[in-house]
Formats: sequence, C-alpha cells, structure tokens
Amino acid sequence: MVRTASTWRKPRFFVLDVFIIVIVIFSVFPAVWAKPPHIIFIVADDLGWNDIGWHNPQMVSPNLNRLARQGVILESAYVQPICTPSRASFMTGYFPIRLGLQHRSIRPPSTQHLPSNISTLPEVLRTRGYHTHMVGKWHLGFCDWRYTPTGRGFDSFFGYLYGSTDYYHYSTTAEFHPEFKATSWLTSGALSLVSSTLRVTSKVQRKGIDFRFNQTVYTEPMGRYSTEVLSERAVTIIERHDRGKPLFLYLAFKSPHAPLQAPARYRRRCKNMQSKARKIYCGMVAALDQAVGNVTRALRKARLMNNLLLVFTSDNGGAVYTGGNNLPLRGAKTTLWEGGTRVPAFVYSPTLLNRRGYRHHGLFHAVDWLPTFAHVAGASTSSFPGVDGINQWQMLSKGGPSKRSGFVYNIDDKDKNGAIRSGEWKLIAGKVGVFNKWYPIMGEHVHHTDFEKDTITNNSTYLLFNIKADPEERFDQFNLEPVIAQSMVDKLQQWRQLMVAPQNAAPHPKADPELYDGVWTPGFC
Repeated sequence: MVRTASTWRKPRFFVLDVFIIVIVIFSVFPAVWAKPPHIIFIVADDLGWNDIGWHNPQMVSPNLNRLARQGVILESAYVQPICTPSRASFMTGYFPIRLGLQHRSIRPPSTQHLPSNISTLPEVLRTRGYHTHMVGKWHLGFCDWRYTPTGRGFDSFFGYLYGSTDYYHYSTTAEFHPEFKATSWLTSGALSLVSSTLRVTSKVQRKGIDFRFNQTVYTEPMGRYSTEVLSERAVTIIERHDRGKPLFLYLAFKSPHAPLQAPARYRRRCKNMQSKARKIYCGMVAALDQAVGNVTRALRKARLMNNLLLVFTSDNGGAVYTGGNNLPLRGAKTTLWEGGTRVPAFVYSPTLLNRRGYRHHGLFHAVDWLPTFAHVAGASTSSFPGVDGINQWQMLSKGGPSKRSGFVYNIDDKDKNGAIRSGEWKLIAGKVGVFNKWYPIMGEHVHHTDFEKDTITNNSTYLLFNIKADPEERFDQFNLEPVIAQSMVDKLQQWRQLMVAPQNAAPHPKADPELYDGVWTPGFC
C-alpha cells in the first residue's frame, strides 16, 4: 500500500484534536488533574471584627496582616454566634439547624456530638490521599471515642476535646449532676423519687484536665502557654510531612477566648491599650499572630508554599465582656447581630489565586469551606446530599461574584429566636441576645460591669435591616418595607421546616472527671 500525504495528515489532525480537547478539559476542571494543594485551615476563637490589624491598627498582628493583604480579605464572612455550631459548619458543610447543634455550645458532661452519619471535611479529603491532622480545639462532642477527632477523619489529634480551658493548666470546670448511687434497700419507687430529687438539687462543679495527644491524656505541656504549645505541634507536623502527599492541617487555636491570659512578653507589645483586660486580650492576639508566623515559616522551610492554600477565620464575634470588640458592628458573641456572626477572615496562596491583594465583599458562610476545599482537592461531595455549603472557589481565586445569596444565622426555638439573610436583607425574629449594643473598646473607664448593665433583649416580634445600606443595624425597616418583610418571614418559615430538634444537652452523670482520675474522658454515652 502506498501512503499518500493525506494518509499522514489524518493522524496528525487527530492527535492535535485530542491535544486540544485535553487542554480544554484541564482548563475547565483544574482541580481534577492538578496535584492537590496543601490546605492549612486556621481558626481563631472569639476574635472580634475590631480585634485584628487590618480593621484596627492598634492590634498587634503583623504576620496575619501580611498574609491577609497578600491574599484576599473576606469582608462578608459569616459564622454562627458561638463555638460549637460554627465548628459543625466547618466540618460538615451543613447549617447547625440540620444537625441538632443550634442550641448553645456543647458542655463537657453532655452527650451532644457531631452526627456520625454525616461525612466530615477530613474524611472527604482523605479520599484524595490527604494526610489529615488536627491541632487545637475540637468542641464537637466526646462522649464516645467515635465522636472524637481521630474517629471523625483525622490521622492525628493534639489538643482539647472541649476547649474553654486554662492556658497554662489545661483544665476546665463544668456543672452537672453526679451519678446517684442507690442502696439496695430502696424500693424502685423510692429510688426514682430520691434520684430525681437529687438530680434537681445536687448540682456540682467539677474540674478536669482536657488535653490529649490522639487518645492519650497529655500532661507534658503543663505550665506552658498553650498557644505556643499548639504552634510547636503544628510546626512539627509540617517538618515531618512527606512533601509527596497533600497535607490538611486544621489548626484551631483557643486564642483569644477567655480566660484572659498572656505571657508578659506579648502584653508588653500592647502598651497603647488603656485597660488591663484589653492589654491582655491584645497580648493574646499577638501570641496568636506569632504562632501563625511560626507556622508559615515552617511551611516555607519545608517547601510547601508553592502549592498551598491557607485560610484564616474566627469562629464567632468577639466577647465584649472579656476584652473583645466588634465596632462598628452591633452586638457580640452569642447574639444574632452582625457583631456576633460577621468575622475577620482571609484566604492566602502564593500560586493558586489569580487575583490577590484586595478585599472581597461577597457573601461567604462557614458552611462554604467544605465544598470549596473539596473542589480544590478534586474530591467528590456526593456523600453530602443537600449540603448547605457552596463551592466558592471562583469567588476566592478569581475575584468573581459570590454564588451565595443568603444563609441562616441561626434558628433556635429553645431560645425563641432566629435570623436569616437574603440578598442585602436580614430578618431577626424574637430575642436577639443579651449583648445588643455598639460596645466601646475596654478602656480606662470601661469595665466588665458596664457591659452587664447594657444587656437588653428585643421584645419586638421581627426586625428587618438592609445590611448593605446599614451594616451597623441601626434602622429597623420591618414596618417600612411590608412586602420585603413578609417575603423574609416566609423564607424564615421555610428554613424552620428543614430544622431538626436540638440534641439533648443534659449533663450525663457518668461524665464526672472524678471517675477518671480528674480527666474529662470519653466513654460515658
């Protein structure tokens, strides 16, 4: 057979066509073929809107400032009003109202936990070969080992199962009813009566150690400032990581959550603060910033920066009664106001962001991190039917518009309140909270008791605010915009229909740390 010129051209055209198709596929779906990036997810605890350098130059946070300004600052990043619900959103991509975790934070003696039938962020990333590590505060339940970090997808865990612990002694105190031990001569009726009486009247305070390395109680750091201990563990993970594998590090600091504790070397960097509480709080932020600086230096030294996505966020607004501040936003931690739910956040990457060094004002919610991380890693979210989170990678990487038009601040029928967002409108129903004003920074003449005196509750049925025009929530529009108001009330009812009942938060008597040598320990449910 004689080969002609046309015979030769066909294969060449075919190869070129295939090449073009492959390029198109790769350009459209980069996360599918590219090497999964290392993901560092850093969460601060109770860091308020006005507690970080890019919002308030008085705060000492040079490392965080630099990362934020070289990345993308998220000016409309939202979370839940308190710890546990936000962390549940991070880990699952679901609003807490759909997990039964919408009512208060989990206390140490409680059997509440992240539902075990829902996949978690580290479990999803594991499917893409990630090594998954957690350092810091879990606060998503620990009554059974299955509900702890190493049971929910993390290869290693170093930190607190609860979280509201002392920075030097790694212990926490909680109130509950101790287990009643009946004598054999009591009848079943008498036993029931006596037991129920004691459970009502014999509440006790118990103090227990809460710090672990995987499942082992870890007391070696006792006496050392925990923010530094956590950063050291994070650095060790980075130094020992196999660069051929993708790394996911969830670094959940406790700072600057109460109690107010900071080494003198950090407090000295906050001499401009006018009250002792604010100076200590500022020192705690400075310690957090130094810890993040240590982590980023370790990442550079380990040559992990070239394929890295780093995210920083707070879990809720600042606690104004312990030194935090949210100005110019209204309210504080625990409330549905912007000051309780809108937080400092940014994304940083030297290579993965097409546009950097600016502030994005598009809506972003805590539930969006899971599907966004999953997309970047090339992981499937098929195990998340009806997930509330949205993949926001185009927004973060290219500066595109947010895909999110609304969200649920929270709905809690036990506290008789709720709030939702739709576009620029925000509806609040029932009692908003107990810290409802625009609180000044703690200064020479502003003390803890001033915030207690300011506590009020909202007795109105509904409040309506245009957050775009009125981010400080000063002008209620509910009676001025009846059509919008009714539409928002209807949307709130639609969300309420998707809500599940809150999990039982009653303290379990077998959680008593005295039963476990003074340690808060799983295995009581």
